[in-house]
Amino acid sequence: MQRKHFTSLLAATAVAASLGWAPARAQTTEISFYYPVAVGGAIAKSIDGFAADFMKANPGIKVTPIYAGTYQETLVKALTAHKSGTPPVTSVLLSTDMFTLIDEDAIVPIDNFVKTADDRAWLNSFYPAFMMNSRTGGKTWGVPFQRSTVVMYYNKELFKEAGLNPNQPPQTWADLKTTATKLTKKDASGKVTQWGVQIPSSGFPYWLFQTLTTTNGAILANEAGTQVKFDDPKVIEALQYWVDLGKAGIHPPGVVEWGTTPKDFFEKKVAMMYTTTGNLTNVKNNAKFDFGVAMIPGNTRKGSPTGGGNFHIFKKATPAQQEAAFKFIKWVTQPETAAQWSMDTGYVAVSEAAYGTDTLRKYGRDFPAALVARDQLAHSVAEFSTHENQRVTKALNDGLQAALTGTKTPAQAMQDAQREADRILRTYK
Repeated sequence: MQRKHFTSLLAATAVAASLGWAPARAQTTEISFYYPVAVGGAIAKSIDGFAADFMKANPGIKVTPIYAGTYQETLVKALTAHKSGTPPVTSVLLSTDMFTLIDEDAIVPIDNFVKTADDRAWLNSFYPAFMMNSRTGGKTWGVPFQRSTVVMYYNKELFKEAGLNPNQPPQTWADLKTTATKLTKKDASGKVTQWGVQIPSSGFPYWLFQTLTTTNGAILANEAGTQVKFDDPKVIEALQYWVDLGKAGIHPPGVVEWGTTPKDFFEKKVAMMYTTTGNLTNVKNNAKFDFGVAMIPGNTRKGSPTGGGNFHIFKKATPAQQEAAFKFIKWVTQPETAAQWSMDTGYVAVSEAAYGTDTLRKYGRDFPAALVARDQLAHSVAEFSTHENQRVTKALNDGLQAALTGTKTPAQAMQDAQREADRILRTYK
């Protein structure tokens, strides 16, 4: 009887198959994932590794990382693809692009996918400082991934040489000026061979400038991204301080390149540099001397802007793709993965739980410099971001460079930048 039943079952299956009723194989959901680096390299290797591990654990989902260039290039490519109807399913873009992505109707709130208690716990686990650039209007639009703050790196050997305590980096603006003066070296002809301090002003001038405005108690934009305060006396005072470091001959004159600043540090052309904590692994691997990492020296307070990239989910992806992207984003920001990413790159792990993992606890014990950016989060503010972010930021950057090259006074530069920003933001008020 059993055998007869089995035979008739086989026959029924064969008929069903011939009529096209056979049970369909589980379909693979494909996710294209734009990531902001130009080519391969160590970071791309990490991302490829994460994608492979995720696919192993989730065989129904195929993740394809697409290395799309700089943050700026990645945003342009993602928005162009969105307008032509073939956007990436997910992309890591600057957290400050949030208003632009909302205005372009390009992304969906992450809250749409948060359904279980576990999802909610995960979304609430990120450091509050990182969520300042991830939420607006009561919704979450991005998930922190490669996030950073600006920190100060200093050469401990050059400190010793100058008679300074290598374990006491400058704490205040006044300290910074005094320390940088002692660390500046000139040759017989009076040419500077080693600068005391270097704050880059190409690439992300507004971001590095926020290390000075924040520590002087000024906030550059309101939370809604509709108003800026470039002409605030505290902002002008912060820019004057930056200009004065150059005038004192302890900081390179004019515009300082973002990209070559770490190299100048490795080559001992500069004793202290401001740059992202995302450069920490680079410095650890390439500095052939004992170095320290410190919080940004304060004036009226401590602090730094946060920075870096968030995951976003694109609106024109299919519901299945969006759900798969959410699954990937949740997986790649879990404590163990976030801890690994932080060690691989130097970026700040995005949650307290990541720092509670055995791997990151041990790493922090062996390499305390890795914890400075995390500790600075308690004093951090949102990275500068507004509606029409590219244009408003350009107005500020142009003003900063005009002051640093001496074509305008700090007051004039910031008043002109304020007028231009007000003009651009008029429709959002």
